[in-house]
Parts: sequence; C-alpha cells; structure tokens
Amino acid sequence: MAKAVTPGGSTAPAEAQEYAPEPPSHHLPPMGYADMPEPLPFRKILGPSVILAGLGVGSGEYIIWPYITSNVGLGFLWAAVLGVTVQYFLNMEIERYTLATGETAVAGFARFWKPWGILFCFFAILPNMWPGWGVAGATIFTYLVGGDPNVIAIILLISIGAALTASPVVYQTLEKAEFFKVGLTIVFLVIAIFAGIKASAWADLPDAVTQFGQIPSDQVAIATILAGLVFAGAGGVNNLVQSNWIRDKGYGMGAYVPKIVSPVTGEDQAAPSTGTMVRQDEENIARFNTWFKQASKEQLLTFWLICVGSIIIFSVLAYSTVFGKDIAEAADFAFIEAQGNVLKDVVAPWFGTFFWIFGSLSLALVALGVVDYVSRLNADVVKTLYARDSQRWSESKIYFLGVWSMVTFGILILLSGFDQPLVLLVLAACLNGMVMFVYSILLIILNRRSLPPAIRVSGFRLGALFFAVAFYGFFAGWLVIVQIRDNF
Repeated sequence: MAKAVTPGGSTAPAEAQEYAPEPPSHHLPPMGYADMPEPLPFRKILGPSVILAGLGVGSGEYIIWPYITSNVGLGFLWAAVLGVTVQYFLNMEIERYTLATGETAVAGFARFWKPWGILFCFFAILPNMWPGWGVAGATIFTYLVGGDPNVIAIILLISIGAALTASPVVYQTLEKAEFFKVGLTIVFLVIAIFAGIKASAWADLPDAVTQFGQIPSDQVAIATILAGLVFAGAGGVNNLVQSNWIRDKGYGMGAYVPKIVSPVTGEDQAAPSTGTMVRQDEENIARFNTWFKQASKEQLLTFWLICVGSIIIFSVLAYSTVFGKDIAEAADFAFIEAQGNVLKDVVAPWFGTFFWIFGSLSLALVALGVVDYVSRLNADVVKTLYARDSQRWSESKIYFLGVWSMVTFGILILLSGFDQPLVLLVLAACLNGMVMFVYSILLIILNRRSLPPAIRVSGFRLGALFFAVAFYGFFAGWLVIVQIRDNF
C-alpha cells in the first residue's frame, strides 16, 4: 500500500496514488494529492511577511529613498509606493504556488527547465557574496564608538553563523530577530514623526501624487533610481524565499514538508521537499481560498504597510532636515554620517545618535536575514533537484554548509582588505532588476500552467503580474542601455 505524508512529516497509509496532471514531472517526481490543512487564525500565521519587511527596511528605506528625497524632494515617492505594491502582488503569487503544493516557487520553475534552479542560486549569491550589509551596519556603528568596521563586521558574521547553527528551528530564530527589528523600526518612526519632522514637510507630501509619472533622471543617477525601485520592499531573489518561510511556518500544503532544523540541537530529517497538490474538491478549494485570504491579509498589514510607512517617514524626515543641503554626492555611508550630524544639530544630539543606533542594528539584522535566505534557497535547490535520494545530505545540513560558506567567504574578503567597487553595486542593482523581470514572467507561467483551474491566478492579479513584467523590464532595460551608452 502506498504511503502519504501528513503534516509534521509523519506517514499514513493511502490508497492507490493519483497524480496531479498540471505540474510538469520531467525533472521532479509527479505530485500526488492530499487534503489542505485547516486554515489557522491570523495571529498564528503572522511572521513570514514580517521577516520580509524586516529585510526590506534596509538600504532602500534607510539610505536610498531618503537620499533621493534630499535631492529631488517628495515628488518621486509615488514610485516607491508603486514599487512596494508591485512586490506585494509578486509575493502573493509566490505564496500561491507554495500554499497549493508545499513546494517552493524556484522548484516549480525547475519543473519546466532544470537549470532555473542553479541560475536562481547564482542570482542569490552574486549580489550578496560581498558582506555588504554586515559592513554597512558595522560602519554606522563606528560613528557611535569608533573602531575598525572590518573587525566589527567579522565579529558580526561569526555571531550570525553561531546564532543560526544553535537554533533548534531556524525559522523561529529568524522570526524573533525580525520581529525585534520591525518593533525597533516602529519605535524610531514614531519618535521621528513627533521629534524630527516639521509640519511644512507633511504639507508637501501631496507632491508625490501631483508629480506621478515624473522620473528625476537628470538629478539622480538611473542606477540609484533602479536600486530604489528594486529595494522598495525586499527586492531581487529575496522575494522568492517567501516560499520557504511560509512553508516553515506551516502555511497550507507547506505543513507537509519538514522544517530546517539545527544539526546540533534539532532532529535532522533527510526528506526531499517536493510538493503535494491540494485535493481538488469543494471543501479543499474552500480551505485554499481561506488560506490565500489570510496570507494576503498578513502580507498587506505587515510587509506592504511597514515598507511603505518606513519609506515615507524616512524620506519626509530627510526632506524636513537635509533637503537641498547637498550633504553627500551618493547614496552611501557618507550620506548617513552627514544626515546623522545634521539631525543632531537640527533636532537634538540624542536623535542623531538614535538614528545611527537604529541604522547599525537594522542593517546587522538584514545581514542575518541575507545569510539565511541565500543559504535557504540554495539548500532547497540542491536537495530538491540534485540530492533527493541522499540520506546523508538533508536540506538542513546543506543549509548550514551554505551559512558557514557565506560567513567564511565574507571573512576572507574582509581580511584581504577588499572594498566593494562601484561596478559591483551597479551590477547588483541591474541583476536584481533583471531577476525580478524574469521571475515575474515565470510566475505567470507557473501559476497558470502548474495549478488546477480553480486555484490558478486570473483576473486582476494576473494583470498585476503582467504590469510587473513591464515595470521591471522598463527600468532594468533602461539601466542596461545607459551603462552601454556611458561605458562603450
């Protein structure tokens, strides 16, 4: 008699297996059917979008958009709100596939063409191979206490590796860290509203509506504009890992897949993480629809609201205090140092210090999340596509090999004294924009062809995916054209 996996990883007898006809099975095994677990209340599913928001409140919200606003005013903020909104719809279509199958979107892409798995590993590693987030947090920390940012960043990287390794269930540790990050963000934003922003700055905020569609490419480099649009929210491959996080949280059919646990403190499992299709009957489809509504609510009230609120308030703060002062030539650490000093003079010394404290902690926690999501995506691809039958190499073990590889590689780069060149920043922005353009197309194919008619994407949400293709295609293509024009 066949065996069917049940939530939590156990097995139970099942009758003759019937396979879902929609998902391609050339490169991965066919999907059987199973019942959709009962939807959970909102308070029990809160978390995955908080993690994404925690990672999103990084360079885009804290550095890039305030820098743009300090140079051109509030009129371009329409693009930030639009960028986060586009990511909201992308994230929900990433979640749709995992809710219905328990399989990640990248694994779904690989069902159509196996090399997509390795390509997305490359897309995750290349922009994050240099430990930029850790160095960013360490550099801002030196504005407070001095010291060598490279030494501080090395200590941070080792701490990240140790924290993830010691976690019985890695997702839970990451969730707690990013809940703290989001809480700290809210505290800072509330203080900024009352202590640092003038009423006149709020009065100019409608410029973001009246100047809709205007792009200040003559005042801000197109690379900075694209970076702001890509990182308005999460950005790049980061969004795709929403699949992995909702699966570890137990959303929908993800409840059938083993979680990533510590090989030191947790009970490791070697099971592959391919999917199981939700059974197509009235009761199960109703459960899927309830799950999707709950997941949409969680995404809207955490990821979208936190990211939009952060971008607007950080940008209005910059507009209220440093607009037109030309305090830095680029959206980099010099801008953050100068903005902190201006905040000390214009608002109060303690507020400028708090601005740097928030920045150093915030970017350090982004570094934690980046190490997790790159390692998590790579582990899923390797286990699902290349090590399915290995009893030695579970997804958890591959994940921790990835964690310590990133930590070690980052330390070696810092010890060598290597500084991230500007070309890598431009390449990272270009690559992430192109990646989002590519997987916007793939999500249309995945959620139209791999899911049964009753639960596949359609209507307004399908239109939003086509808009995402045009949105990221336009700006990424523009950047490529400008780079070719200026360098060749």
